Amino acid sequence: MVDFKASQTAPSPSEITATCRPELGDLVVEYLEGIGVEYIFGVPGGAIEPLYNAMARSSRRGGLRPIIARHEAGAAFMADGYARETGKLGVCCATTGPGATNLITGVASAYADNIPMLVLTAQTALPQFGRRTLQESSCTAVNTVAMFQACTRFSSLVSHRGQLEGKLLSAILATQGPPAGPAHLSIPMDVLASPRRLRSDAYMPLFNNLLNPHDMTNLQAMDALYNEVAKSPRIVVILGEDCGGAMDVIMEFIDAVHAIFVSGPAGKRHADHHHPLYRGTLGFAGHESASQAVNDAEVDLVLAVGTRMDDLVFGSLLKSKAFQEKLVQIDVTAENFHLAPLAHLHVCGTIQSIFKNLLAQVREHCCPRQLRLVADRSIASQNTEEAGNASRKLPPPRIHLNEAEKFYSNALPLKPQRLMHELSRRFPAHTRFIADAGNSWTWSIHYLMPQGRDLYRVAMGYGAMAWGIGAAVGTAIGCPGAPVVCLTGDGSWLMSGQELTVAVAEKLPVIYVMLNDGALGMVKHGQRLGGAEPVGFELPPVDFAGMARAMGAEAYNIRSIADLDNLDIEQICRRQGPTLLDVIVDGEEVPPMGMRMKNLGR
Repeated sequence: MVDFKASQTAPSPSEITATCRPELGDLVVEYLEGIGVEYIFGVPGGAIEPLYNAMARSSRRGGLRPIIARHEAGAAFMADGYARETGKLGVCCATTGPGATNLITGVASAYADNIPMLVLTAQTALPQFGRRTLQESSCTAVNTVAMFQACTRFSSLVSHRGQLEGKLLSAILATQGPPAGPAHLSIPMDVLASPRRLRSDAYMPLFNNLLNPHDMTNLQAMDALYNEVAKSPRIVVILGEDCGGAMDVIMEFIDAVHAIFVSGPAGKRHADHHHPLYRGTLGFAGHESASQAVNDAEVDLVLAVGTRMDDLVFGSLLKSKAFQEKLVQIDVTAENFHLAPLAHLHVCGTIQSIFKNLLAQVREHCCPRQLRLVADRSIASQNTEEAGNASRKLPPPRIHLNEAEKFYSNALPLKPQRLMHELSRRFPAHTRFIADAGNSWTWSIHYLMPQGRDLYRVAMGYGAMAWGIGAAVGTAIGCPGAPVVCLTGDGSWLMSGQELTVAVAEKLPVIYVMLNDGALGMVKHGQRLGGAEPVGFELPPVDFAGMARAMGAEAYNIRSIADLDNLDIEQICRRQGPTLLDVIVDGEEVPPMGMRMKNLGR
């Protein structure tokens, strides 16, 4: 071993590492590598050091490597964004005590949105439990395992080396669901640092097949679903957040039966906004065209697919017996059925398999369609028109925008409606758009029109401010080379803008577009619309572009359309590093948040 006292100069990291024997942390890393984990997002600390030692050794051999966040909540948001982009397991870690509790908001957000995430936290050494050791978070102190039980699918302490593989296996399985979500393991420092023995071969077959998808289909319910479709000429499909990998076959079904379709706010991710049968977003910040489609008295059947039936999508519809009698709810998780107990039919199973089966039956029996819900044109002519709009990057004519004239307004300060239009048309077609909590939700849900599917992300289950700032980093890591635009506000930036330096360090082409209105905008407008006291929403003027430059990013002040014209968007998207656009927007524009106020009872 290296004798530090005898050495005249400090040993190099390679000299120290060469003397290190493999530890249990190396076994954790090896198992994670075996299931395809490439990154662990986190913040180092004393008790979690053995895991970071293992990641350092893995990185040198070209394996898993750490991504260092600036705050543990940011690390969880990054793991969340990475999981949404790649479909892989997101992994985050933190040290004991405040490191673990700092993670909780990000983990709770993933829990609310059913994002598969493995959460690894450290504990003080087992012999120190109950001794009031610095940052102790055992069951005899601030009990972090119990805290995480409220916002994970699984939370447990690894109390000795023999438990590791079994509990790690259980935790990873719990992340996959259904429903999917985060799972938490707390590992004491001395267990992580204990000498590694040979891996148990008994666990390898389980780990090798851990993330293989399992197909579930209720054949009896499938027959009932087909019978409903076969006798219903007028169908509306509502896309929810959990449609995921089933979208190709869902769209084949929609085209085959000429069903109108809409999406919830989170389901907007899966929608092709320029498809001739799409009518926009239903619910929070949604479109009147979507509401009209769902509430049309002549509609025979409504298929709600992969949506959790929350009030942000359905609002008062959940109280309508007439709506529920037309409703068929299709979901992989039966626990989502309780919000629409009067639905005509509930179908539980793997969504992709359900629609493959349904589409096969439709094609086999050639069930007639007596109504195409666009009566004045053929589908071919609609496709031609919509393709023309898409090529010119105009909004689809069948999506009815609120105050549509502001979509093109040249007024100053810049209208947020116009900003959404400009972002839709100026950035490349494969750009990912990440919408942070607050008014970034409302303006982007209603006015942003991405040029393809799977390009828009929003986390509305828990509604954590600054989620987008970290999630954009994780998204960019998961899609190398593709530009990522994060829509955020000055309030969120003042919370977590330091995560910009992670994008700097990782050389990620993340473009942060700040809707700068000098306020907590949703709070301000919520107070006004609800008749509350105007209090606590003001923010001071800040040189955000100067802050960003000081942290190593490019930054621009945007005050007008001319300022946008002066940007070299292609160069910004190619840049190996982040860019901040500090956009002064008209803070007096009222965001389309009426449903939110109704749900608050105001």
